[in-house]
Amino acid sequence: MKITRQKHAKKHLGFFRNNFGVREPYQILLDGTFCQAALQGRIQLREQLPRYLMGETQLCTTRCVLKELETLGKDLYGAKLIAQKCQVRNCPHFKNAVSGSDCLFSMVEEGNPHHYFVASQDQNLSMKVKKKPGVPLMFIIQNTIVLDKPSPKTIAYVKAVESGQLVSVHEKQSIKQLKEEQGLVNNPEQRRRKKRKKISGPNPLSCLKKKKKAQDTKPSASEKKRKRKRIRNRSTSKVLSEKQNAEG
Repeated sequence: MKITRQKHAKKHLGFFRNNFGVREPYQILLDGTFCQAALQGRIQLREQLPRYLMGETQLCTTRCVLKELETLGKDLYGAKLIAQKCQVRNCPHFKNAVSGSDCLFSMVEEGNPHHYFVASQDQNLSMKVKKKPGVPLMFIIQNTIVLDKPSPKTIAYVKAVESGQLVSVHEKQSIKQLKEEQGLVNNPEQRRRKKRKKISGPNPLSCLKKKKKAQDTKPSASEKKRKRKRIRNRSTSKVLSEKQNAEG
């Protein structure tokens, strides 16, 4: 029975891996109902899930699930302890928390880009998840973990992709990645806004009035010669006047 269950899990995993790009480590979103069922069935999730899926797993939950378990009181204290040991994934309900089922559905509603598995005992949530193609669903029955088979909606989606009517989410992501590698599409994370050059005013230093060159106070060579001539002329005229006075 155990071998048959693992064969079915391997088959279903291969389907999601080939058509939707699901890969290890498998990220499994748990809600409070799944944690409670695991507690009642004495299931060691960290040990049994990797063995059942034959690969590495990551147990995840959200803040809304943790908050919901806190409000439900002592009856779900054990389930809360299990959920608190899981990795917390960011959900869009930062300010106003919603129910755990609504939160988990919001995490896979838009094409399930992170390839989450949804693990829940909530029938309403399971019905919603089955209407979204490409979301693996897990639950516990008779103290046994089960990976549900692909839903009719998922199978119809894959057939439409194979017939060329649709392009799968996995193919869209691969095409986008190839375009980014070849530089055909700008990656928004790597996109940098070009700084616009500001129209700068005139340089304030250039607006200052130019200072006039200070005139040289030192006398030029020609002025020196003129002064010398004047001194000589004065001295010669003085000598002549003295001679004239002596003769007279």
